[in-house]
Amino acid sequence: MLPVGGIIVGVIALLLGGYSAITLSKVNKSLAAHDEKIAKIDGIESQVGTVSATVDRVSKDHAALRSSTQDAFNTVGGKLGEFQASILKLEESMKKPVVVAPGKKGSGEPAVAGPGEYIVKSKDTGASIARANGVSLTDLTTVNPGVNWSKMKVGDKLKLPKK
Repeated sequence: MLPVGGIIVGVIALLLGGYSAITLSKVNKSLAAHDEKIAKIDGIESQVGTVSATVDRVSKDHAALRSSTQDAFNTVGGKLGEFQASILKLEESMKKPVVVAPGKKGSGEPAVAGPGEYIVKSKDTGASIARANGVSLTDLTTVNPGVNWSKMKVGDKLKLPKK
């Protein structure tokens, strides 16, 4: 009976060895699939590192661009303020009447009235100028705020209000 027992043990050992070989083959295939996945994860990790470095560089570039843009806006804003002040001065100077004193050194030519202007003549008064031009005295004094009506001189330029 001993040889039959040895055969049975040998067959069982062979069956267990075959089952172990099949199981080992499945484990090897599973490991191979996991190796591919690990390789993909390593590649993604590398890409993430590259993207992170790029994001940091772009963030710094953005901050520099934002700073330079703000500096440019500050410069332009200052210039716009200067232009606005210059325009305001020009507008104010246009509101003041142009006074041409007779006998004053210059071109020597008589003052010429432009559109919407009147040159003061001898014996003119505010009322006579308003009446002659078909406007009210109130409107005439409003558009010529800096004029001393009692001290007008021949040749002074006055603005005429629109009718």
